[in-house]
Amino acid sequence: MAIKSLLWWRRPRTLVLGGRTFVPLGLRDHLWEDFYHRALTISWPGFFGVAVCIFLLFNVLFALIYQLQPGGIANETPEGLAGAFFFSVETLATVGYGDMHPQSLYAHLVATAEIILGIGNIAIVTGLIFARFSRSRAKIVFGKFPVVRPIDGKPTLMVRAANMRLNLISQASAHLHLLRLYTSPEGYQLRRIEDLRLVRNRHPVFRLSWSVMHVIDEQSPLHGASVEDLRDSEASVLLTIEGVDETTSQPLIAMYQWDIGEVRWNHRHADLVRRDENGVNVIDYSVFHDVVPLEEGKRGQVHFSTRLDESAPHK
Repeated sequence: MAIKSLLWWRRPRTLVLGGRTFVPLGLRDHLWEDFYHRALTISWPGFFGVAVCIFLLFNVLFALIYQLQPGGIANETPEGLAGAFFFSVETLATVGYGDMHPQSLYAHLVATAEIILGIGNIAIVTGLIFARFSRSRAKIVFGKFPVVRPIDGKPTLMVRAANMRLNLISQASAHLHLLRLYTSPEGYQLRRIEDLRLVRNRHPVFRLSWSVMHVIDEQSPLHGASVEDLRDSEASVLLTIEGVDETTSQPLIAMYQWDIGEVRWNHRHADLVRRDENGVNVIDYSVFHDVVPLEEGKRGQVHFSTRLDESAPHK
């Protein structure tokens, strides 16, 4: 069990796309391959755990090298490997208490090599920590349920996103895609990615929320499609939002994917903005994921032969 926990990098990665789990096999996956990317994507506890282990192993290695010549360290306390280990730690950290110090040419040469290698090791760890902290991360949340409702007399697919940092994302752009399996007349099967044209694919001041809309007209890949066909083709909807973070001036990207069964037909998203008793506009993110059925008289004509499944829990 302990050996398996140490070989964490050899475990197969699991990817979840559109509610389906994929386990890639047959890929070369070595510990030192793509080390920089691993150092940036590993969790913070894992990163510091690996850094501490490398630090301890580094000092144990040099303690063994110091022990090749007994008596090379003056005032070695405690004597033996433990004293050499603590001397190595003090040397690498440039503490230099003065009690223990090299007293032979051999020990001086080993200390010199340790300092040279140690400076490089510290520089790498410091650079990785800075890179992890400075890496831009989007804090965009997506609504759990896309909805289809009539707008201007046309059925419209709507998905909702919000910038939880409440700062400005400039040059924000959105791209909506339909992913589904396609079988050619010859029997060749592939996963087709079809663009869903948006009413507005750019947001000049994406600071609060954004309702991304696609009209299901004659040019839409969803036009005339039935729910059964979409489910049989494992259809899903993918939204990607890109922009530049005002605070860090760094580009950022966020994406989310919904299975076709998560779409709510003849529903609308709950209103986020309301006015309190003092007339102040309030944005209530506690209802961000809520969807509400449309009134009977406001339901439009559908292009799907069957209404989407509404059995999944929603508010």
